[in-house]
Order: sequence, then C-alpha cells, then structure tokens
Amino acid sequence: MITPLLHRTHECVCATVTVTLGSTTALDAAAERLIAARASLVPAAPVREFLGESDVDAAYEVQRRVIAAEVGRGARVVGAKIGLTAPAVQQQFGVFRPDFGVLLDDMMYGHTEPVPAARFLQPRAEGEIAFVLGRDIDRPGATVADVLRATDFVLPAIEIVDSRITDWDLAITDTVADNASSGAVVLGTTPYSLTGLDLSRVGMTLERDGEQVSFGAGHACLGSPVVAVAWLARELVTREQPLRAGDIVMSGALGPMVPITEAGTFRLRLDGLGEVDAVIESVPGGREK
Repeated sequence: MITPLLHRTHECVCATVTVTLGSTTALDAAAERLIAARASLVPAAPVREFLGESDVDAAYEVQRRVIAAEVGRGARVVGAKIGLTAPAVQQQFGVFRPDFGVLLDDMMYGHTEPVPAARFLQPRAEGEIAFVLGRDIDRPGATVADVLRATDFVLPAIEIVDSRITDWDLAITDTVADNASSGAVVLGTTPYSLTGLDLSRVGMTLERDGEQVSFGAGHACLGSPVVAVAWLARELVTREQPLRAGDIVMSGALGPMVPITEAGTFRLRLDGLGEVDAVIESVPGGREK
C-alpha cells in the first residue's frame, strides 16, 4: 500500500511516501531503469521483471520516484493525464484498464509551436480533449457533476505518447511506472465552455500532412471524457493527490494512436471544438528517413 502526502508549491510538487509494498530494491531498480532511459533516449527492457504484471500500487510508487527526479531537475507539475481509455488503444497494447500519469511544464506546447521529436524515443500521436480546471476536485466519490462544476474550459489537444519500454512491450505495471507512457501535449488556443456540450458525441479526425489517419468520438473515452475525468478525480483523491484549480487534465484518447515516423504536421479536428496542429520538426533522435 502507498500512503502519499503530496503538496504543491508555486514551483514544484514535493512528496513523501510510506511504502509497505514489494521490495525497495526492486522499486529502486525499476525507477533507475526508467530514469536512465529518459536521460539516454535509449529504450529499456520492461520493468515488470521487478514489479510483476499486476502490482499497480508498486508501479505508481515507481512513477512517483521518476517524477520526483524530474521535479528535482527543475520541472513543475501542471496537471494529470488519463491513459488507456479508448478500446482501440487498449486493444493495441493488450492492457484493458485505464491508468494515469503526471503532466510537467516542459511537456507542454501550443498550437503550431515546433515540437522537437529528438526528445522522444518511439512517439505516437492521439487526439484528445483537455480540461482546464477552475476549482479543486478534492471530495471522495467525485461525480461527473463535480467535474462539470470544476471545469473552467476545454481545449482540443494532441497528446504525443511515448514509451521508455522497448517496442512498447507493455503490461499495466510497465506503462504506469513509465508515467502512463507520457511524452508531450499540444494544446489548442481557443477555449470552449462545457455548457450545452455533449462530449460523448464529439467526433474526432486526426490528419498527418493532410491525410486522415485516425478517427474516433467522445463515447470511445470511457463513454465520455467527462466520465474519464471523474474516474481520475476519484483515483487521485484516494491517493491523496487531488486535482487542483489550474490543473490541465488530458482526458484520454478518442481513437487509435498513430506512430510518428517523420517530420510533419498532425492536425486534430473536433466537432464543435475547433482544431489544433502539432508540428513535428524532426524524426525521433533527429534522424530523417
């Protein structure tokens, strides 16, 4: 079991954790492997050899250690992300439950800002809806009503997911430990109110240099992105890490993810919510095809 005591400052997140799970040596080894893969930009073997394939609490403790290392070098927590919400994405990886990770300030880009692919190992793009919170969601058993009340606005967003695990060979413990396979986020610049919007009915099209490469809809995201954010809020409250006003929340993929293999522009179009462009300025590792 993990008992996290998490508090935010204006610059960073500080945390202490009492661990009564697994082997500390195994947790250290898993965290060190992922931290080294981040630094070297060389994918690593799965960490489930240390954690097993089902000990999610141990995997979240490894994630905490990885994020603490990022914060220690100056990164700042700006929100959270939900992973593995769409059936198409779950099928792609054979992992059939959602997970969550942490968003850091150095992961965030705006519409048309160049995204250097050299920072990634094996990136993929997916279309999502980002929620920006105006209130905390810190009550146990948070509902969709709590999410709707707390949301200031939503934005179209492209998440660039990435894995430090070789060939995306994932069990749930691998992706959780690896910060839910987070890479970067590109946010649109026009905010939309949720008033009168049914996000379950929002259609999604993702284009790569003008070619349609992924399709989906809001109902693919746990029935609705609002339902997904309510799930996340409840999970984070149980771990004493509640969502706070100002947080950005990536609510999960609306359709299949698409590999990023060369420089170019991904354009996400969301029915009624505008569009956003992710401009990839080079291929992973700076190597052109």
